[in-house]
Amino acid sequence: MNPLVISSFEEFQQHEGAELGVSEYHQITQEQISKFADATLDHQWIHLDAERAKTESPFGNTIAHGYLTVSLLPYLWGQIISIRNLKMQVNYEIENLRFNQAVLVNSEVRLRAKLLTLKNLRGVAKAQIEVTLEIKDSPKPAYSGTITFLYHFNK
Repeated sequence: MNPLVISSFEEFQQHEGAELGVSEYHQITQEQISKFADATLDHQWIHLDAERAKTESPFGNTIAHGYLTVSLLPYLWGQIISIRNLKMQVNYEIENLRFNQAVLVNSEVRLRAKLLTLKNLRGVAKAQIEVTLEIKDSPKPAYSGTITFLYHFNK
């Protein structure tokens, strides 16, 4: 899979209102969940204790942290689009993010992205992107929302 290559505001603007693409699937393992728990100090049993999750959780297994799935955005976004000729990119905002479905351990997820708007703010491109994290073989996505990046292109 080759990401869409963008090198200027004008190139990016041509995709306003269009779907930009879909990433490859990424499997979320228990090891990744456990490392995320350690990094964030969030050791809730629903993420880490497989035996307890089988008997007490409505999901029947451990689940990924919601914020772990959000933290995959840059990785999966990079598979969809390659923004070049940049001085800097800034993660600016997340709007209306709704967690729709728990992501069970060993599930595969992928990102679908659509460029909603692109604005020129005195030489800085403000891109609002509709994102949906799909779960393989699930009718409901893990989450959906709008993310905003600021792109400072070189002249």
